Amino acid sequence: MNPNKSVIAGKLLSLFLLSFMAVLVVSCGRRYLYDDIHSLPGESWTIEQKERFDFEVTDTTITYRVFFHVRNTIDYRYSNLYLFMTTQFPNGNLTRDTLECILAQPDGQWTGKGFGKIKENLILLNPALKFPLLGHYVVDIQHAMREDDLKGISDIGIRIEPNQQ
Repeated sequence: MNPNKSVIAGKLLSLFLLSFMAVLVVSCGRRYLYDDIHSLPGESWTIEQKERFDFEVTDTTITYRVFFHVRNTIDYRYSNLYLFMTTQFPNGNLTRDTLECILAQPDGQWTGKGFGKIKENLILLNPALKFPLLGHYVVDIQHAMREDDLKGISDIGIRIEPNQQ
């Protein structure tokens, strides 16, 4: 066999295998209804600052797992984080919940994963939420701590994933 043909055949085989693996990784990945994280400027969250998350619900027959995503620095002064979560439904109705997220154990050990300064938590808020209406939902999240300028929170987000059927 011609050495040039063998090099070309090897490159084509490598390209094919790489493409196949990319398709496999993408197709086997988790599919989320929604997954978004907002970075907070200066690793600080003011009491007035509401973070807004918008998403569309196209299937009301299945249940979803809802997570709150938070990244905190080791400079965060508290072991927990209280939140106000306001949800606007497609019909305009509003609900408001107060949530507590535990970020450290009683002995001071951070519950989140990560090396160095940043710790990351993915906190399950609801294991089986069934959206009642099709359409556009808006979720506003505001911290509910006693400190007006909450230092040490760098990012927050929401992840919504369908439960396995």
